[in-house]
Amino acid sequence: MNAFSRPARWLALALTLVASPALAASGPPPDYILTNNAGLAFTSPDGATRIEQYMKDDGDWDVKWQVWARRGEQMTELKPEQGYGAGFRFTGDSQWLVRMQKTGSGEQDLYLYHVEKGAFASATKKPLSNLAWAYFYGRPETKRFAKLDFHISANLMEGTEEAYRSLGMDWPNNRYLVISLSGEYDNHPKNVAMKGLGGWRCRYDLETGKFDVPAMFAKANAEALKWEIRR
Repeated sequence: MNAFSRPARWLALALTLVASPALAASGPPPDYILTNNAGLAFTSPDGATRIEQYMKDDGDWDVKWQVWARRGEQMTELKPEQGYGAGFRFTGDSQWLVRMQKTGSGEQDLYLYHVEKGAFASATKKPLSNLAWAYFYGRPETKRFAKLDFHISANLMEGTEEAYRSLGMDWPNNRYLVISLSGEYDNHPKNVAMKGLGGWRCRYDLETGKFDVPAMFAKANAEALKWEIRR
C-alpha cells in the first residue's frame, strides 16, 4: 500500500466535512444586518434564548427581515422571512414563543414556535392567526359574520409569562394564549366613521392545540361583533 494513500484519504474526508452545509456555522446571510433597534430584541425568561432580527434592504422599498433565535452558539431561523420586523412573547417556562408579525398598515399575523430538541421550531403547520380566524368563522354566532376588508389583525394579549393573572385569570402556568381578533369594513353607513370587529377574544390551549371561548369573554365578545365608531 502506498504510504501516502491513507493520509490522503483522511485529508479528503476532512475537507468534505468542513465543506458540508450540515456542519457549517448557522446564521443569517452576510447581506442581512442585525438591527440596532432595541425594541426588536427579545430574551426568554430563563435567559437562554435571544431573538435577533436581521434586515436586508435592496432599495426601492424592497426590504426583507429574517428572525433568528440564538441559544449559546446555536442559531435557528424562525421562518417565514417577512417584510417587517416583529414583536415576540414567551411563556413563563421559555418553551413557547409567539411572533406578532406586522404584515401591512394596521394588519398583523401570529406564528407559534416551540422548543424541539433544544431549538425553537414551528409548532403549527399554518400561522396561528389563520387557525384563530378559522375558529372564529366556524362558531355558530360568527359563521355568518361578513368578511372583513382591511386592518385585519390577530393580536396576542399581554400576560403569557404570568398566565394572564394581570387580567384576573386563575389558569395553569404556560398553558393558554389569549388572542384578540379585529378588522374593519370598507362600506358602512354615512353616519359611521368605522365599523367592523372590535377585539373578539378566544383562548388557545398549548397542550391540546384547541381553541375555546371562556364564559368570562362572552359579554365583551358580543359587543366586539357590533363594534363601530359613529361620526
